[in-house]
Amino acid sequence: MSKKIKIILAEDEPALAQIIKESLETRNFEVIHCKDGEEAIEVFKNEKIELLVLDVMMPKKDGFSVAKDIRKLDNKTPIIFLTAKSQTQDVVDGFNSGGNDYLKKPFSMEELIVRIHSLLGRKTAIKNEDNITIGIYIFNLTKQTLQYLDTTISLTHREAILLNIMSENKNKIVERSLILNKIWGEDDFFNGRSMDVFITKLRKKLSLDPNIQIINVRGQGCKLIC
Repeated sequence: MSKKIKIILAEDEPALAQIIKESLETRNFEVIHCKDGEEAIEVFKNEKIELLVLDVMMPKKDGFSVAKDIRKLDNKTPIIFLTAKSQTQDVVDGFNSGGNDYLKKPFSMEELIVRIHSLLGRKTAIKNEDNITIGIYIFNLTKQTLQYLDTTISLTHREAILLNIMSENKNKIVERSLILNKIWGEDDFFNGRSMDVFITKLRKKLSLDPNIQIINVRGQGCKLIC
């Protein structure tokens, strides 16, 4: 029997939590249910967790705050937010806090499971790659870092995958739909806004070299110039 993947589910609504927990457990996940944000952080510190599913609105600590605290401890474990919020700024806040995906309530269990497998698959699919030179930086996909002299800049998983796609196509336009389908699994407005957030974050992390640019080509995609 294969080893079960251990997941934190932080959800303060008992009925919904029970449905999600039971559904995931039938698919060979081990689910630790936490009733609030503080409990989720304590469990993460003491267990080998491979993914977190966080409700945004929770007692004691909201999901965004939990994600920020988790990212101080770990920069790679995938985080999915569950929320009734759907405004663009909420999406931006979620990804800025360190989240990898964002699922709006109500949602189907199949959709949640597909997204979990997608994130876990991308996490394990990263192979050992040689360092890639991008301007003054050394980019390492495996370590998810940018290195410049003695400065090491950590990247999130999606930032690393996005930068890798663009670096493989330096000075060429990469179609927006290609990136969205490859990283987010679907080309839609919601995921498009998420992609824009990640591009903005990459621009900031590459800003030590003024010769590096990430250009949006309207109606087509984006281009890494270096």
